[in-house]
Amino acid sequence: MRKDGKCGLLMTVPTTTVVALLLSSGAANAQHMANTKSPAVSTVSSTVPSNGDINPYGVFAVPRTIGRLTKGNILVSNFNASNNFQGTGTTIVQISPTGNFSLFAQINPATLPGPCPGGVGLTTALVVLRSGWVIVGSLPTTDGMAATAQAGCLIVLNSNGNVVETITDPQINGPWDMNVFDQTGENGNHPSSAMLFVTNVLNGTVAGGGQIVNEGTVLRIALASSAAFPPVVTSISVLGSGFSERTDPAALVIGPTGMALSKNNKVLYIADSLNNRIAAIADPLSRQTSAGIGSTLSSGGSLNDPLGLTLAVNGDILTTNGNDGNLVVTKPNGVQSGTILLDPAGAGVLFGLTAVAGQGVYFVDDGTNTLGILH
Repeated sequence: MRKDGKCGLLMTVPTTTVVALLLSSGAANAQHMANTKSPAVSTVSSTVPSNGDINPYGVFAVPRTIGRLTKGNILVSNFNASNNFQGTGTTIVQISPTGNFSLFAQINPATLPGPCPGGVGLTTALVVLRSGWVIVGSLPTTDGMAATAQAGCLIVLNSNGNVVETITDPQINGPWDMNVFDQTGENGNHPSSAMLFVTNVLNGTVAGGGQIVNEGTVLRIALASSAAFPPVVTSISVLGSGFSERTDPAALVIGPTGMALSKNNKVLYIADSLNNRIAAIADPLSRQTSAGIGSTLSSGGSLNDPLGLTLAVNGDILTTNGNDGNLVVTKPNGVQSGTILLDPAGAGVLFGLTAVAGQGVYFVDDGTNTLGILH
């Protein structure tokens, strides 16, 4: 949770931007949105489970009903335990669009079925495969301080919320955010495979003692998966390298965070927080070499430490700022087309988000420990 004191400013958002954000496919709804003067923000539910975990980070919409997962519900991962120590949260909660709340998983670090250096501290790295497997990143600490942060791992759970395996590799070092190109769970229409895109923020940061080090990475992790068997890693490739990162007393660590694939899957967008830009890496599904820090799609302007990043249904890039309470809309050509205030509390409250067609943009608010929606 960021604890900076800056506040966001509400900027006028054109009606066309609101329509682009909400993106209902129905003509009636489209006409309704065209008549809407401004977007509305409302709270869907608290994200705090019975054990008191706080600081919601990861957000992902469930794609299919299987096990205890319900299509259209939102999974949220918590980064802090009830004592507010960062990197010690162990829970994933499931929230319906109408606010029905349930605990999906509470992960016990002592009973993990495989290695996870440092234990469990669930990050923004959260995806759900159509085959029913849930994968979440862990960047653990023992006391909420960067000095005790360790490499962590990716934790795989089944559709009933039980941990079945961990994914570790020397290149997985502080998995901070994640997205997925998913070809699983489609009744044989596609190969049972998926590609994870993972940002890592601990390469040299702890040793750097708060100084910026340019060692952050973006990995592509190819998985073979089916509903019957847990995912198996078939390859790990470095797509991006040299991203700026550092430890931070308020945020624990700052580095490359949210990611999204373009609508044609030919570009991977990355929130490059410390350089206040949206980076772009071409050919993420097939490239065989690192693109370094990629090209710059957009920088400055309304971007103010971009953290969370997702794709709107129309292909626009949506980012949440770490240094104010704003969401920024950026076109695929890099033009920033709108800024919307999500929380007037300002800095340190926004992180993960996801856009759902016909509903709006779901986002977590760390200041209030809630799941909200822009609609």
